[in-house]
Amino acid sequence: MHGTNFEARLRRKAQSVNYNLKQIIDFQETNKELKDAISYTISAPGKRIRSVLVLWCYEMFNSKPDHNVDMASAAIELVHTYSLVHDDLPAMDNDDFRRGVPTCHKEFDEGTAILAGDALLTLAFEVLAREVEPADKAVKLIGQLAHDAGPTGMIAGQMADLISERSVCNKKTLEYIHINKTAKMFRCAAAMGAICGGASKKQYDSLCEFGLKIGLCFQIADDILDVTSSTEELGKTVGKDVKAKKCTYPSVVGIEKAQEIQKKLTTEAIEALKPFGKKADTLIELANALLERKK
Repeated sequence: MHGTNFEARLRRKAQSVNYNLKQIIDFQETNKELKDAISYTISAPGKRIRSVLVLWCYEMFNSKPDHNVDMASAAIELVHTYSLVHDDLPAMDNDDFRRGVPTCHKEFDEGTAILAGDALLTLAFEVLAREVEPADKAVKLIGQLAHDAGPTGMIAGQMADLISERSVCNKKTLEYIHINKTAKMFRCAAAMGAICGGASKKQYDSLCEFGLKIGLCFQIADDILDVTSSTEELGKTVGKDVKAKKCTYPSVVGIEKAQEIQKKLTTEAIEALKPFGKKADTLIELANALLERKK
């Protein structure tokens, strides 16, 4: 990522997210088999970028520790992890590895993986409903997460991604897939941090724009790395996009043009943070780190 100090801060934040996730999962009273699958999946070594983005956006407004934002950052990771479990299933992307370990359906079985994903998704909303106060803040967070992860967000993008494998891909379809499948969950993370921090409408909008732009940048990097990286570096099978005839930036515009678009998006993301001045330094570092990522 972008310099050792930044990497260390990112790791520390990710560790705090991991602690909260472990507490949430340990608290669940359910079948041993289901709990094992959930624990296995959530404890795989993820970067927790979306969760950390929630925390860093909140810290633009308040430096004090806050239970609400801790729960919001955990909730978005629960939803993100569920999406990976389902995405890796044979009926979807059919992947054997995720985050450097066997995927949930490989470690357990398909039925267990489906149910583990279902459990992670519904648990995210229970956490927000039970843990966040006051109630109106909980409702806002639940609404934001449901909107960006649901049929007008991530699920719409995943559906378009599936359809694109059977049709000719163009730039318009590509942008639709990327905005919905990936970028809206980054926007959601920024929005949840803004909600927890008590942002004004203008501040909320600026952070949402930032989240959307870096989310698009993140997905373009994913597309490029699928072509240029190795399975060991990436922690998941590479070369699958080409084999599946997926709609990606390298396949539609080529790697060089894709990298140009990435740089433009990063510039626009940083521009959206101008109203925050020096308070946005960490988010600017994040945007640059995502531009330069190699895994």
